[in-house]
Amino acid sequence: MVFRISIALIIALVLIAGLAPGPFNDVIQSGLGHIIRSTGWLYLLVVFITLSFLMYLAFGRLGSLRIGGEDAEPDFSNASWMSMLFAAGMGIGLVFWGAAEPISHFVKPPEGLAPQSMEAARASMRYAFFHWGLHPWAIYALIGLAMAWFQFNRNGRGLISDLLQPIIGAHHRGWMGTVVNVAAVVATAIGVSTTLGFGTIQIAAGLHRVFGIRDSIPVQLTVIAVAFVLYMASTTSGVNRGIKWLSNFNLGLAAVLLALVMVLGPTGFIFDTFTTTIGSYLNSLVTMSLRMSPFSGSTWVADWTIFYWAWWIAWAPFVGSFIARVSRGRSIREFVLGVVIAPSVLGFLWFSVFGGTALWSQIFGHVDLAQALGNGYETVLFTMFDSLPMPMVLSVIALVLLMIFFVTSADSAVLVLATMSTEEAGDPPLARRMVWGVAIALIAGVLLLAGGLTALQGMITIAALPFALLMLLVMWSLYRVLDMEYALQRRRAQRARRMMDAWIEREIAAQEETRDEAARAP
Repeated sequence: MVFRISIALIIALVLIAGLAPGPFNDVIQSGLGHIIRSTGWLYLLVVFITLSFLMYLAFGRLGSLRIGGEDAEPDFSNASWMSMLFAAGMGIGLVFWGAAEPISHFVKPPEGLAPQSMEAARASMRYAFFHWGLHPWAIYALIGLAMAWFQFNRNGRGLISDLLQPIIGAHHRGWMGTVVNVAAVVATAIGVSTTLGFGTIQIAAGLHRVFGIRDSIPVQLTVIAVAFVLYMASTTSGVNRGIKWLSNFNLGLAAVLLALVMVLGPTGFIFDTFTTTIGSYLNSLVTMSLRMSPFSGSTWVADWTIFYWAWWIAWAPFVGSFIARVSRGRSIREFVLGVVIAPSVLGFLWFSVFGGTALWSQIFGHVDLAQALGNGYETVLFTMFDSLPMPMVLSVIALVLLMIFFVTSADSAVLVLATMSTEEAGDPPLARRMVWGVAIALIAGVLLLAGGLTALQGMITIAALPFALLMLLVMWSLYRVLDMEYALQRRRAQRARRMMDAWIEREIAAQEETRDEAARAP
């Protein structure tokens, strides 16, 4: 039922967006403005609570509990695990926004700072760290940990509704659970398709820059078609082969591009930016986490921070499901550090290299990236490459990286969507994965034809509001089951110690009796 209802809703939404994109966009933008004005603070508060809750789990008494049971072993090496997390969580986004976001904040800065000033430059990097650091990964980690625990420790089905079982009881398999699962599937499908649409736009822009191929709708549809063939070939091979191999290769390729830009760009400036921004980010973490602008009336927080938080929340069922799928055997402490801290540090390094190079080029290198920004966010990265040695090599690597990130994100999404729309636990059937693979390609293609990506971004932000409230329930539910498991393990350990103490006492008594008998012997 979840599968049938989800597919029907997605078809209806795509038809509306395709046949009447203007009125559809007007309705969505009106609803979006109302939600941000009235409940924008809620997004900030929920995400901050989520990060605090995960830090408590990692460094508190529950951190030693293990996903899959006390004797479970990880299914993947640390390197493969990290590469899959990185590729599924933020791959295309980091490439798309790595240079563009700091330049955008530099031109239109937060906190009422003067545009294109040194204070704006520092704030642009700090907020790039903020938007792509601990908070989004905490959102992913909460849903991922909850899904992994209920799936591997409580024999769940890998569905979002299972996370509410300690609160709503058997209703998680009834109509309430169906509503939750359908909402998660629809939000995931549209969110993934919208992001893949952005990836398509930048790949097409890169093809124009590198090969002179004119950026057009046919070219964008061709990119989607090629990616479709690749990610369907990958998804049929399973997680242990296709997704794992592509993720490992992509992480290596991303490291190569990162190293090249670091060496060819202003290396010293990059590391100065990295250390300075980390200090500024940590010093202002709480302030940025809860900052609204009720007195100035500025829309910057709504345009960037609230939009990002809503976007990550809407993506959480997808990324969280995939993280759960590959994280069996990890302790809670290891899981949180691996999913929240490690990818955040990689993201900080990425933005220091690409954002730092972009700002250096704009401020000291006499390259007008602000003008490139006016031509579209997707043009900033390739314009920055033109200011470095070997621009063609860098552009080709970025293109390949974008395409593989496209494939791994879609591949992961197909697996997750098929799992979330299947009642039975375990790997979903191949036929269902094929249906979702076709659906993602069709949604991305129709939206590009209809120009509906902006409207669906707004719809994702609206859809994230109930998921923000759901995250509070998930935290409550997860804490209850973890606390019960901790108490159970303590009782088992105490029982084992009592049995061991009793055995030791019997052994000592037996030895003493043996010595007494030996002493009494003639």
